[in-house]
Amino acid sequence: QVQLVESGGGLVQPGGSLRLSCAASGLALSIYDMGWYRQAPGKQREWLATISSNTIGSIITYQDSVKGRFTISRDHAKNTVYLQMNSLRPEDTAVYYCNARGPRSEYWGQGTQLTVSS
Repeated sequence: QVQLVESGGGLVQPGGSLRLSCAASGLALSIYDMGWYRQAPGKQREWLATISSNTIGSIITYQDSVKGRFTISRDHAKNTVYLQMNSLRPEDTAVYYCNARGPRSEYWGQGTQLTVSS
């Protein structure tokens, strides 16, 4: 059974940092494109960052609004993907989701809440 489990969310002050984790079981992250998304209240889910599968060279891309502030990475040994978030802003408040996309399948985690507030 495939599972993606996000963790690391919480309450952080503006300007702060946080690292989200997405631990995978039942699939090898190296052959999936791994992405982070978020959904704020009343808004559609939006894509933030992707690290492509090893088969095409682990290409990393970011949405412009998080470029330079967020960093996606992958630890093959731990089968975990991370999202390091710096210089957080109140508008970053959302539920953050991990996504695994393969040639014939796609999986989502349950999400983890991030609240940026003073």
